[in-house]
Amino acid sequence: MEVTVPATVYALNGTDARLPCKFNSCYKMDNKLFSVNWTYKSCENCSEEMFIQYNKKLSYHNLERFQNRVEFTGNPTKNDLTVMIHDVQLQDIGDYYCYVLNPPDRDRGTGKIHLEVRTEVPPERDSTVAVLVGASVGGFLAIVILILVIVKCVRRKKQQNLNSEDQKTEEEVKTDGEGNTGGELKAAIPEVP
Repeated sequence: MEVTVPATVYALNGTDARLPCKFNSCYKMDNKLFSVNWTYKSCENCSEEMFIQYNKKLSYHNLERFQNRVEFTGNPTKNDLTVMIHDVQLQDIGDYYCYVLNPPDRDRGTGKIHLEVRTEVPPERDSTVAVLVGASVGGFLAIVILILVIVKCVRRKKQQNLNSEDQKTEEEVKTDGEGNTGGELKAAIPEVP
């Protein structure tokens, strides 16, 4: 048994919140054995309160908390166990559990949804600022890299020039003024007539 739900659902205060719950089982659904429980838990240490049960037929429990604002909108034959909460209130914030049992599956499937209720619509994010900042940082990094490459090339060229001057100096030392190489200095011996 596999149950698929979103981890969190966000709803604006006073609007409708859809709590989707889908299940997948290896076995075909048998209406006589199939059961679903939807429960609500307002805090970590609070106990769960059942508000919808499907066991051969659909029944609503504990509706005073939700003031008849809860509606089962799913279709179990299509593996859909979705619940709708109309006119969401701040006191509806909490965890909602979708428990599914489809014998002969041995394990009960569980889905947990956290409902967050907001009092105002979050402002739209203007991505222009993010694009400008990203482009500026990217351009700055490109200029820094370009400068580093130029500095590296200039240093390499200077090093090559120094190496070639050192080589020329070594070659000059190896030859004397008369074209003699490598320390073969001939003494100027006067010829006797």
